Amino acid sequence: MSYAVRIALIAALGGFLFGFETAVISGAEQTIEKLWDLTPNQLGLTVASSLFGTVLGSVITGIPAQRYGRKKVLFAIGLMYVASAIGCAMSSGLLLFVIFRFIGGVAVGASSVVGPMYISEISPANQRGRLAGSFQLNIVLGIFVAYISNYFFAGSGEDSWRWMLGVMVVPAAAYALLVRMIPESPRWLILNHEVEKAIPIMNRIGETNPQKAIDDIRASVSGIKEKLFQPRYS
Repeated sequence: MSYAVRIALIAALGGFLFGFETAVISGAEQTIEKLWDLTPNQLGLTVASSLFGTVLGSVITGIPAQRYGRKKVLFAIGLMYVASAIGCAMSSGLLLFVIFRFIGGVAVGASSVVGPMYISEISPANQRGRLAGSFQLNIVLGIFVAYISNYFFAGSGEDSWRWMLGVMVVPAAAYALLVRMIPESPRWLILNHEVEKAIPIMNRIGETNPQKAIDDIRASVSGIKEKLFQPRYS
């Protein structure tokens, strides 16, 4: 397995957490409803809190990804998944539970943007489509594993819902640790005037002509600026 494939698959693990976080609530929903004596509206808000976070995460994450780099944002996403798993599993009341579900949703929305972005920027051109697709595959895998996990924890007692939600801390922590080992996106480095750091990465991922790739990246950005600011009427 090539270096580019390995690091792309690490980034694609964010898709697994995306799917797991989205589906895992299905196993705990009825227990939570009874535990906190929720009305239908409260239950709907509790379940939907993650989706509200997803919308917010997908909208705002482009800003820190552009400013601080893809790698740092991916690591922050991993930490949010960890916090969400621990917080939901240990929540003593509805408000805390909703807050940590919301945090998990922000991580889902952010990973849906930054994960594929990083994969496309780190992948060689001849493998880009397949590696970008691995993120989507991992979403489905995460959903599947969440349902399997819920099935096994369903008979573990009155705190089974805590185990269902808390078990995500294992893949989330592994993801956060692995992300620390991957390089920054060479495209981000080039656009932030750190070409000397980008070239060794491009060599490792199999880029045969780094200088041409650098010129193409700069030209693509320049072309966008020209289209944005050119006169609309002649």
